[in-house]
Parts: sequence; C-alpha cells; structure tokens
Amino acid sequence: MIAFIGSVFSPYYAWARRRGSADPMRHCALNVALYGKTRRWAMTERRPHVVDRSPGHFQIGPSDLAWDGGGLIAHINERGMPLPRRIKGTLRLFPAAVETRRLPLDAAGRHRWRPIAPCARVEVTLEQPALSWRGSAYFDTNEGDRPLEADFVRWDWSRADIPGGTAILYDLQRPDGDLTLAMRYNARGGVEDFTPPPPVALPRTKWRVERRICAGDARVTQTLEDTPFYARSVVDAALLGGRVTAMHESLSLRRFANPVVQAMLAFRMPRV
Repeated sequence: MIAFIGSVFSPYYAWARRRGSADPMRHCALNVALYGKTRRWAMTERRPHVVDRSPGHFQIGPSDLAWDGGGLIAHINERGMPLPRRIKGTLRLFPAAVETRRLPLDAAGRHRWRPIAPCARVEVTLEQPALSWRGSAYFDTNEGDRPLEADFVRWDWSRADIPGGTAILYDLQRPDGDLTLAMRYNARGGVEDFTPPPPVALPRTKWRVERRICAGDARVTQTLEDTPFYARSVVDAALLGGRVTAMHESLSLRRFANPVVQAMLAFRMPRV
C-alpha cells in the first residue's frame, strides 16, 4: 500500500507539469495491491475537494490513514482497475521502533527518503475480498522537489527480514553518479551501514525491465508486478551471512518518461 501526494507515477500529474506548475494536492491517490489467488489492484487519483491533510491524518476520497504516534491505521475503500472489484477493510501497523534519520538520494538533496518503521508488524482485515492476515511489515516515506525522472535513470530497492531486524538495500543510478545504500536496522531501534556484495543481475521481466540486487546467490522466486517501467519481485538471496527472502523493486525512469508508457498508465490509474 502506498499513499501519494503528488503521485509520482501519475500520467495526469506528468501532463500537468509539462503545461507549467502543477499542484500536488490535485494528484493524490492510495495504491493498494493484493497478490496471490485473490489478485486486485487499485490506484484512483482524487481531486482536492475530497482530500484532507493534517500532521496525523490523511484523507484520500473514501479511504484514510491516521498516525497516533504509536502506529498507523488505514481504512481502505477503493475500487480496483482494470476490473472494478472492491478492496475494503482495515490495516494496522505497529512499529517496533520509529527511526528519524532522513537520507538524501541525490547529491543536491532534492530527494529524501526516511524509513519510519523499518521493523514492524501488520494486521490486515478485509471485508472485500474476505481476507485477513498478520506478519512482518515496513513503513517509509519519500519526498522530492523535482520529478524522479529528472534526477534518476533507474533504481533497485529491496527489504528483507534478518535476525533481530531488517536489511535494506538501495542501488540508484543517477546522471551525476551512482549511489548504493546498505543498512541494517535493529528491531529495538538504531541502524548501522554495511558494505554489501557487488550488484548481480537478475532475469529481466517480460516487459524487459532490468533487475539487479546487491546480494549473493540471488534468484527471483516470484514476480508480483510486471509493467513497462516497474517490477516488484520476491527474491531469495545470500546476505549478511544467511539466506533472506527480500521484497524487491526495480524502477526505470527512462521508461516511465516515455510518452507511450504515460498514455498506457491512464488505463490503470483512473482520475475521479
């Protein structure tokens, strides 16, 4: 689940920016993806009159998220695309510790990333479809002053549970020089950087999106999202002396900026 203010992957926001200045509050959305046998996907962009923000609350049309200092609760009420099937229910996230470090992703500091709760647990109860589960979770935030495609060529990101915490890898390709971040977060709080193995190539997706990860003996066990510019995968790899199962994403900003891809996105990201 991703909540967007100024949806970075919105074709409508991209078209508005090309015409001049664009108000991010006119391009808000809640992206919800379910995988497995009950596969559903929603990302409806909302206009400002149904959006409301405060330090502890974010309303996006019929859905909302609230942070009370001790955790996050999300009330989800979305309609899927391209099949209009409802996704409705509640998500509760309980952080083991809250991190405050905000990291710049580019040399000028125009893009920042903060893992708020790198170690957390989640409880999900859905009415539509009728599903519930609990398990480990992760919660972060990104903010930027410019479009992603203006400052990045592509990136690979992954997060994996490890004994006592979470490992996060960020491998960014930028016009001004590449950057690799590797961090081990302790479930009780605190973080330390580590030197990861060199990146290894993973098989390209059906859309020929490149994938790689800074880990050893890595293999893709499942491709969850396969689009012309983005892939979300499950990867089995060797990291920090053990085997890990990582949630992995690959993003090609060159592909995303392609006008043909922008036009295709409107079919999966309606605007109401």
